[in-house]
Amino acid sequence: MDTIIYRQYSGESELPHIMALVQHELSEPYVIYTYRYFLQQWPHLAFLAYPSQSSDPVGVVVCKQSMHRDVSNRGYIAMLSVHKSWRKRGIASTLVRRTIEVMKKHGVEEVVLETEYDNSAALSLYESLGFIREKRLYRFYLNGKDAFRLVLVIPPPEVDEDDDSKLVPKRLPIRFMAPARTIAIPALPYNSDDEVSSR
Repeated sequence: MDTIIYRQYSGESELPHIMALVQHELSEPYVIYTYRYFLQQWPHLAFLAYPSQSSDPVGVVVCKQSMHRDVSNRGYIAMLSVHKSWRKRGIASTLVRRTIEVMKKHGVEEVVLETEYDNSAALSLYESLGFIREKRLYRFYLNGKDAFRLVLVIPPPEVDEDDDSKLVPKRLPIRFMAPARTIAIPALPYNSDDEVSSR
């Protein structure tokens, strides 16, 4: 059995290999500009898996990370593909874990993705990594299939309270805050002599 070597995306020369792998294994077609959108802006969030005896990748993950609605630092797994003959060897989970570790170094608070609602292998993989189904997206894909949006909430990093130099105030994402509470506002006494608004 070949040893798998994992490498970060290194440049445009790997693009044809990534495109071939993704187009062969995924049902959703992408144009070259979609690949470049992700790979040129977030090359550090793309990893490839190579057998030790080959120069052709057998697995790839392509991701991005940005602020979502100016509220949360969100990672997004755009593409994950492993060649059929190389599945069931932990390649996909290793690719996902590696990219999430890089995202964590850049302060990610959640990671999201979509996958076909009936792709039991993908759902099982992501759920084993802690992702939960957020919602079903009807007719999401061009082929008319529904998708599930999956979310992995990343807890804030632990702070060493004994080391004052590392004490940084934690900004908790909204989802970690207590739910809003309704506060009763007592009615003001009515005085008929007060002016009435014309509105």
